[in-house]
Amino acid sequence: MANHLDPAAPAAKARAFAGLHTPATPLALANAWDVASARVVEAAGAAAVATTSAGVAWSLGAPDGDALARERALDLVARVAAAVSVPVTADIEGGFGADPAGVGETVAGVLAAGAVGINIEDGDRTPAEHAERVAAARAAATAADVPLYINARVDTYLRGLGDPATRLDETLARAAAYLRAGATGIFVPGVTDPAVITELAKGIDAPLNILVGPGAPTVAELGTLGVARVSLGSWVAEAAYAVVRGATEELLSGGTYGSLAHALPYGELNSLLKG
Repeated sequence: MANHLDPAAPAAKARAFAGLHTPATPLALANAWDVASARVVEAAGAAAVATTSAGVAWSLGAPDGDALARERALDLVARVAAAVSVPVTADIEGGFGADPAGVGETVAGVLAAGAVGINIEDGDRTPAEHAERVAAARAAATAADVPLYINARVDTYLRGLGDPATRLDETLARAAAYLRAGATGIFVPGVTDPAVITELAKGIDAPLNILVGPGAPTVAELGTLGVARVSLGSWVAEAAYAVVRGATEELLSGGTYGSLAHALPYGELNSLLKG
């Protein structure tokens, strides 16, 4: 387990995390949802650990989408941050707050938990509303004297918002508004078309984060398009739960266990939690 760091460490770790965002070698994030998955990600060589809000919510018995209680989410962030030595960025969904002040309280809790980055999504909120929430997050980070990496998520493509003909322009306008409010980078999930990604990278004056999965361009290809950060999001958790279902169905229907052939060895996984 990681040792507690001196008070100056969060700011230094936040700056180091920000420095990992570059199209030359995009930051590749295999999102974790609990301490064990975070330790596995770190042990595999990841430069940082990002949480997936969906995976975290599911593991705690709640659906994704601002249904999880803030205290439970922050407790998980604290456990993950204490368990790894690399920077941690936390997906806080829409901010776990009814208003900007609530978002500020959440961010203060995230920083106290030891994370140095957040994802915060606009969802069905208006751009103006989300900009206020981003500004509140930045104010809370400034008050804590930590240059928190605020990854502002734009959901235009993920949710199919607005007219497809003007969706790119709307996305760029939202990104600009969130950057003015204090965001560090912009996350645009739901896009895998190289042409659209290229236009996003050209039009956003900040590191661009893309959500990837089966069928998406490789990390190296995305880097050539201008992407600085690549995330698997909930895909890893979904794949893990698919193993659970597959193993159960195989056991119940055929009485066999072949789906477990590639399991991580018990001793290796157990040793990751002993440090």
